[in-house]
Amino acid sequence: MTAEEFNKCVDLHADNLYRFILKNIKDEEKARDIVQDTYEKLWLKVSEVESANAKSYMFTAAYRTMIDRIRRDKKQGEMTEANMYSLSTNKQYSDLKEILNDALTKLPEIQRSVLLLRDYEGYNYEEIGEITGLKEPQVKVYIFRARTLLKNYIGAMENVI
Repeated sequence: MTAEEFNKCVDLHADNLYRFILKNIKDEEKARDIVQDTYEKLWLKVSEVESANAKSYMFTAAYRTMIDRIRRDKKQGEMTEANMYSLSTNKQYSDLKEILNDALTKLPEIQRSVLLLRDYEGYNYEEIGEITGLKEPQVKVYIFRARTLLKNYIGAMENVI
């Protein structure tokens, strides 16, 4: 891959990569760091990666970097102040996007990742398997389970609205 192809790749895929990571970890700064680390990894392997495979390489590298970051953060823990808005509830407010995001956070991280890659980013099962290192049947099972959990969590649309 040439430097021009690398720059074109950055322009084409930066937003999608950032959205995918942000949906998974819900922290803008960490998402930016992971995307930046991904492009650094791609630049270091620029001579080995073909431009046709760059998108798949970036999503795979970003996914693995995100998993490493999540594991490291779990070990370290976080000291945050209580958010007063998160402690209060208002049953009359119904924002579908907020409900969906809350439902996504209830999913195990592997199910959330494969579901977002499939439904949000539009990857097929084979590509998701390459990105996550899972076999295609495993990907299908995780997506089915994630959708079932979301369906049970959210319930009927009449209850949400």
